[in-house]
Parts: sequence; C-alpha cells; structure tokens
Amino acid sequence: MSYLIEAENLYRFYGDTCAVADLSLTLSKGEILGFLGPNGAGKTTTMQMLCGNLAPSAGQIRINGIDLVDEPKAAKRHLGYLPEVPPLYRELTVDEYLTYCGRLHGLRGQALRSALTTAKARCGLEGVGRRLIGNLSKGFQQRVGIAQAILHSPLVVVLDEPTVGLDPIQIREIRELICDLGREHAVLLSTHILPEVQAVCSRVLIIHKGKLALNASIAELDLRMRASSLIVETRQPLDIDALMRVNSVQTVTQEPGQHYRYQVFFAKGENPAEDIAKLIVERGWGLLELSPVKRTIEQIFVDITQKEQAQ
Repeated sequence: MSYLIEAENLYRFYGDTCAVADLSLTLSKGEILGFLGPNGAGKTTTMQMLCGNLAPSAGQIRINGIDLVDEPKAAKRHLGYLPEVPPLYRELTVDEYLTYCGRLHGLRGQALRSALTTAKARCGLEGVGRRLIGNLSKGFQQRVGIAQAILHSPLVVVLDEPTVGLDPIQIREIRELICDLGREHAVLLSTHILPEVQAVCSRVLIIHKGKLALNASIAELDLRMRASSLIVETRQPLDIDALMRVNSVQTVTQEPGQHYRYQVFFAKGENPAEDIAKLIVERGWGLLELSPVKRTIEQIFVDITQKEQAQ
C-alpha cells in the first residue's frame, strides 16, 4: 500500500523537554484519521511537523513519498492545511482572498478560475463570493478556510479543530464537508470533540505526553465500546446466586437506592442477555428492563490517558 503520509520515529525536543517521542503514523487516500490527545500531549507540535512548519529533532516524514525535510517545496505541494485559527484576511471578499491563495499556489488564468469554482462549490460558498470575509458568520469563515486548504487539489488535507466555536447546524454542515473530502483526499483531523471522531473518521490515533497511546480503526474502537455489563430491573427480587450460575456472568451488583435494579457484569466477548431473560421469566421475577451498558468514546479516551499517566 502506498501512503500519502508516512511519519517514522518522530522526536521533537524543546531544550531538555521531549514534546514528541518515537511517534509513527501513516495515512492513505480515502482515510480520515482522527488525531486526539489531551492538552499538552504534543498534538500541535506533531501537526506542525507534519505540515513542515516545524522540523523534527529526529525521524522522517514523507508526503506522497517525498521527504518533507529534504524537499519541502515539492512535498508541500501535496498538502492543504487549515490551522485552528483560519488565516483569513477579513477586509477581502471571498473571491479576492481565494484568488490570492490560488496565485500563491502557482495557479493562473483558466486553471485558477476553475479551481475557485470547484472549491467554492464543494464548500458551499457560491453565493458569498463578493461578500467581505469579516461580515460572514463563523461557519462560513470556516468554510472559506477549508476552501483555501483544498484550492490546489492537494492529496492530503490537514484540519486543526475545524468545528470549534460553531453552532450545532454549522457543525453538521462542516462534518458533511469533511466526509466529502475524505472520499478524494487523505484527511488528518485534529479535534477535542470526541463524538465528531465517531461521526466522520475511519481511524483514530491518540497520543499522550508525546507518545502513541492508541492507533485503531473505528471498527476496533467500537469493539472497545461494546457492553460488558447489563442493567436488569425486575418486579420481584432476584436470586443473585441463581443469576451467577448463568454462563459467562461474573458479578452481580444491586444499584444503590434501587430495590430491584441490578448491574450484571459478564465476560468480554459474551452476551448472556437471552439466558438471563429466560431465567427471569421462568422464575416469575417480572422483567421490567434488560439493557446493555456501553462505554462511550470519552470513557475510552480517559481510560487510555489515565493508564498512560499511571505508567
């Protein structure tokens, strides 16, 4: 498989402080990689290295097979970048700003006009070309920022917190745009909004204290989130000893303050829900609720970072 981003054994030191340590990652066309980490984890430093704004202390970065340190101009031609604060000139119109950005990328004449038309169409900016950027809503300003990032049809698009400060409707619109970009580009998405990762990403990478803590597909993440316990509520009290004899059941606890509400823990990869329901019906305990308890992506994120902290 040919990767559009290959980063191998990256290190970055600030004096004696190691901000990123032995970090490796890859990204292919059609992938949307969610890049996560708590504040101070080294995310921004890594993003700056991947975009060529900061040289690694050690390690190698290749963009579409081109070494970013040895041939920075050639490598950066394949990169589109939206920083957390979009680099917009508020006193320019959308068309003026995008034309300026296109010329910086070497576009001229018909190629420039075609690029502007395509980028504006993909970002939903057709009706605001003559408006001043400073008069646009936050959501439209983010769209303009994304338009400048994809104007030159880069193979790799790097988006740093693209939905920060947006309202729910604007967030949904930007997510749809990111999904659309993921079909033709490789997208690296840095975000603090964890449900956003589940909504748009195909893979997740979590770093903590500059080190890789998790690199998994969304399918693998879903496996981690699968329920390993059930909430059971009955009309009559349960015989906990009888419930413990159900295959794969490990522990049964009664919820505080709830007369006949229990949490049943079972072995990972098993699901005794059907057997539990059958037992409750046979014994006449009166089944009122039987529902799985799923871990959220926030819980997994906290577990991983706390585990790394402990180590």
